[in-house]
Amino acid sequence: MKINRVRSLNGEITIPGDKSISHRSIMFGSIADGITEVHGFLNGADCISSMNCFRQMGIDIDYDGSVVTVHGKGLHGLSKPEGTLDVGNSGTTTRLISGILAAQPFASRLIGDASICKRPMKRIMTPLSMMGADITSELGNDCAPLLINGKELHGIHYNSPVASAQVKSCVLLAGLYADGETSVTEPYVSRNHTELMLESFGGNIKTEGTTATVKPVDKLVGQKILVPGDISSAAYFLVAGLITPNSCITIKNVGINPTRDGILEVIKAMGGDMEYSNVVSGCGEPTADITVRTSSLKGCVIEGSIIPKLIDEIPAIAVLACFADGETIIRDAQELKVKESNRIDVMVNALSSMGADITATDDGMIIRGGKPLHGAVIDSHLDHRIAMSFAIAGLNADGDTEITGAECVNISYPGFYDDLGGLER
Repeated sequence: MKINRVRSLNGEITIPGDKSISHRSIMFGSIADGITEVHGFLNGADCISSMNCFRQMGIDIDYDGSVVTVHGKGLHGLSKPEGTLDVGNSGTTTRLISGILAAQPFASRLIGDASICKRPMKRIMTPLSMMGADITSELGNDCAPLLINGKELHGIHYNSPVASAQVKSCVLLAGLYADGETSVTEPYVSRNHTELMLESFGGNIKTEGTTATVKPVDKLVGQKILVPGDISSAAYFLVAGLITPNSCITIKNVGINPTRDGILEVIKAMGGDMEYSNVVSGCGEPTADITVRTSSLKGCVIEGSIIPKLIDEIPAIAVLACFADGETIIRDAQELKVKESNRIDVMVNALSSMGADITATDDGMIIRGGKPLHGAVIDSHLDHRIAMSFAIAGLNADGDTEITGAECVNISYPGFYDDLGGLER
């Protein structure tokens, strides 16, 4: 994919549905009684991986391109899959489904692509083992392929060393099948889509501070789910509208869940021109239309409890910081090293090749804004968030920016380049 500088970006855009909520809608719908109807489902490769895994376990799932209908079979209705469950590139599928599989009366094997088979799974294997699960890494390296022999599980109180919604959700899902109360305490609050959805399905879930606690119930009940637009996908258009000259972009129906809105806090701290309209907050997942305009930005420090609220948006924020006056420091983001790529190294090396003044640190990066960017050949490392971030950078760089492996955006945003092109003026 080749990207060139544009004069301006203007217009309205509706982004795809939230990836995290789409995954969970399939999982909860499958283990609930009755029909779950999902509107706004993200038709990306990762979410299709979740769908296919549950189909392999006997769940009928219809998708007409608009609405997903999940014919749930209840908490104990899954069947032993024929063959290996392939999670593709999806870390969310891998970690969340493991919590469910750990309690089933059958054995299963999970595998994914080359990237998944390098991502750390000990973070879920440890708490699941504490609950009595039989989960092992086939190659003995604490990565996929994973072998899971379903067992009876026990409730635990787990102090998670990382603030990770995937770890928390894995343990809470396993807790649905445990013999007592299960709780997870995090160092900071991570995204809470699992807690909100579990409550709506009739689960017994409560949160207090950074601790989420679930108690077993006899059943969950299928629901109608309206999936908001994914703020992680909106991030690229937010950044594009702020840094591209003479621009004004409105992104419709964006999820603004307070455990996910860190990038909005950063934009405010940097002095970005941003406003909300059509705010709706009645269904547990608040949404708004967000308008951004070309802005004079200033650097800031991004650290601590805000990091779990924007971890997936840091590549886009790094691009934003290149166009801010002064220094932006990102700390406490070592989790970036174990995403689809090592996003610290990839962002620092690639932005440096475009002329940015950026330095890697052990847990983040330092960006000294204001240096003009020029085109370069960018290796996406088949990481969708890297590819989309550099598409935005390329719109504001001199010369050609070429992104290799650009098709990886299909993981979360199949129409990304078309939508971006539709805003060019």
